[in-house]
Amino acid sequence: MSKKHIDEISGVETTSHVWDDDLRELNNPLPKWWLYTFYACILWAVVFWYFYPSWPTMNGYTKGSLGFSQRAEVMSDVAKGVAAQTTFRKQIEAMPLADVAKNPELLRFASAAGSASFQTNCAPCHGRGAQGAVGYPNLNDDDWLWGGKVEDIEKTLLYGIRGDHAETRVSIMPKFGIDGTLKPAEIDATVAYVQSLSKPVADTALVTQGKAVYAEQCVACHGENGKGNLEMGAPNLTDGIWLYGGDAKAIRESIWSGRGGMMPAWGTRLDKTTIKSLAVYVHTLGGGKN
Repeated sequence: MSKKHIDEISGVETTSHVWDDDLRELNNPLPKWWLYTFYACILWAVVFWYFYPSWPTMNGYTKGSLGFSQRAEVMSDVAKGVAAQTTFRKQIEAMPLADVAKNPELLRFASAAGSASFQTNCAPCHGRGAQGAVGYPNLNDDDWLWGGKVEDIEKTLLYGIRGDHAETRVSIMPKFGIDGTLKPAEIDATVAYVQSLSKPVADTALVTQGKAVYAEQCVACHGENGKGNLEMGAPNLTDGIWLYGGDAKAIRESIWSGRGGMMPAWGTRLDKTTIKSLAVYVHTLGGGKN
């Protein structure tokens, strides 16, 4: 038998691996703590394999002696959540909207459910924070075209605005410019008067002319004082809150073309409880009226 080689510098036995005649590999054993840890991991893997699903097979995977399934656990949690929600949903469905707000637990549930539904169905138009955009109302303020009571909001959700539902909310502003009802000069004067309802306008003579046109063409819907009419969906022209913009160009376009956006009738798309939850959520955003 050949004598084992001992490294001259370290005094450690070498293996038989040699490179370039004098570069040898030391035969240092692994630390015992590392080996014991490694063996323990192997033992743990075997035990885990026995009790829990671990290895893929031709027909699925090994089930383990405990029959544990993460999917089954998740489905069980989902079922418990649905069961818990069912109780609240039934109460909300049977309860008048005004009474939901009087029940703190139901109010929290309805607000949370309404918020989730809002993000899915309403946020694309009104924004994730319900802040609105040009042509899409801000639902956080205290300005409402059809009323800000929770029942009013529910009705708007159910039937929509200028939609195809038989009970949809309808307000039609004439296309004063397109139809030739007003001349361009009369429209410009009306713009000046409408602006003067919420801020000072320098050209008082033009405002006076516009007031006369307003009295003849606009009073029936917006009222003598410009405060609007909730029953007709006519906006308040005095508060400085504008759906399409409050500068002269935007107001002129509204008078010229009549504008008129459309909101779907969600009553044909969402169930009754979800509609009520949405109404509660929108009402609690900060601008709802009692």
